[in-house]
Amino acid sequence: MPTALLSVYDKTGVADMAAALRARGWKLVSSGGTAAVIADAGIEVTDVAELTGVPAILGHRVVTLHPRVHGGILADPTDAEHIADMAAHGIEPIDLVVVNLYPFASDPGVELIDIGGPAMVRAAAKNHAHVAVVVDPSDYDAVLADIDSHGSISLGLRRRLARDAFAHTAAYDAAIVDWFDRSDSSAESADSLPRTIHLALERAEVLRYGENPHQQGARYRDMNRGGGWWDTATQHGGKALSYLNLYDTEAAWRLVHRFDDPAVVIVKHANPCGVAAGSDIATAYRLANACDPVSAFGGIVAANRAVDAAMAIELAEVFTEVVVAPSFSADALAILTAKANLRVLSAAAPGDRIVDLRPIDGGLLVQHADPVPLDRSEWQVVTAAAPSDAQWADIEFAWLVCAAVSSNAIVYARDLQAVGIGAGQQNRLDSSRIAAERAAGRAAGGVCASDAFFPFRDGLDAAVAAGVTAVVQPGGSVRDAEVIAAADEAGITMVFTGRRHFRH
Repeated sequence: MPTALLSVYDKTGVADMAAALRARGWKLVSSGGTAAVIADAGIEVTDVAELTGVPAILGHRVVTLHPRVHGGILADPTDAEHIADMAAHGIEPIDLVVVNLYPFASDPGVELIDIGGPAMVRAAAKNHAHVAVVVDPSDYDAVLADIDSHGSISLGLRRRLARDAFAHTAAYDAAIVDWFDRSDSSAESADSLPRTIHLALERAEVLRYGENPHQQGARYRDMNRGGGWWDTATQHGGKALSYLNLYDTEAAWRLVHRFDDPAVVIVKHANPCGVAAGSDIATAYRLANACDPVSAFGGIVAANRAVDAAMAIELAEVFTEVVVAPSFSADALAILTAKANLRVLSAAAPGDRIVDLRPIDGGLLVQHADPVPLDRSEWQVVTAAAPSDAQWADIEFAWLVCAAVSSNAIVYARDLQAVGIGAGQQNRLDSSRIAAERAAGRAAGGVCASDAFFPFRDGLDAAVAAGVTAVVQPGGSVRDAEVIAAADEAGITMVFTGRRHFRH
């Protein structure tokens, strides 16, 4: 008679699984709450304490850590030495281990660090040539179907279950390491990066393709941080999302949430090509699209307010890949979902990003995510002319936008509307010229933001030629005095933030 050991924290379906195994002639061994659930369902079960001869001790810290449990799981029935040891010590083989672990990530703490569970899971997964291990209730039906098809659990399924078991324990240990890193300030300073990083990701969504159609693509979820806004977003219409749809939508959604007023961001190839704040969301969209309507074609639109019919009518006239907002009015939804290829998403605000990861040969580059504080107490007006209140509003707006643009980044803005964006150039002068060309005279009286210092005055001169009356930049160049003098020459105001925002 084959034996199954069941000891689970998540008891979803465990009584049904136990009943199904008994109906197929399996013996059941269990412990604690799992045994109680099975027994209460009227199913015959042997308590682990009866198997081992030792009750649960140390406040339930030691229950299954016993040779009659682990010997039964780890025994190789084809090895004569194993057979002799089992006979000598009264060990019966265990053929199936059904175990899932204390939910450490839900309430991290020492008492939720499972010991016996991972030990059984790893033992069964190691001995998958002879033992099956199940860590996910969703696999119960597959196991029962396999038993019905083969009379036992097939090697192919045992291998797949073993792989999933090791992934389960790896994620569990990663959650514990992450807890230590976040809670133990004695080992390292609070602002340092950890000595090791342990990622536990599960595939949450298969995408149409990757960056290009010949590449596969998928979205993975952090198993130990509860997922993110993508896991709760609702897609109301349109085709399936592609890799670049997600990448660009993430960029647009994060940037639009930097603004308090009704705002719209349009992103194309990871860079904003339109950003504006307005008195209402339809006005904000109109102004954002006006920044660079050529680039906005086929872009991603993000709004930080509910989309109403007025915005939907205007947006429907422009080919757009994705529109994302907190919600949509019924009329707006009807207008937008009538466009078969437009993906319409409603979503919660994005969470804080802690670190950025980028692959390099043999590993990853890791850095803290780049916050963009608007703390004027740390900023310095370096010119004779000081900003007016209206200029301060545009300075802050342009600075938030510029920090989201690929370097070298130049943003021209006026009246809380980006009017020219120069992105991703190898020199700042070209970015200034591109931004001015796209502004087409609309930068006059506005603001220029630069993500890093001007190494020469020529970049500033280009901004002055575009008609700006205020500049915000980090400062820090050996030629700062020359650039400040050029600003004073032109009679404009300039603010140093003391913080660079390169984005590659």
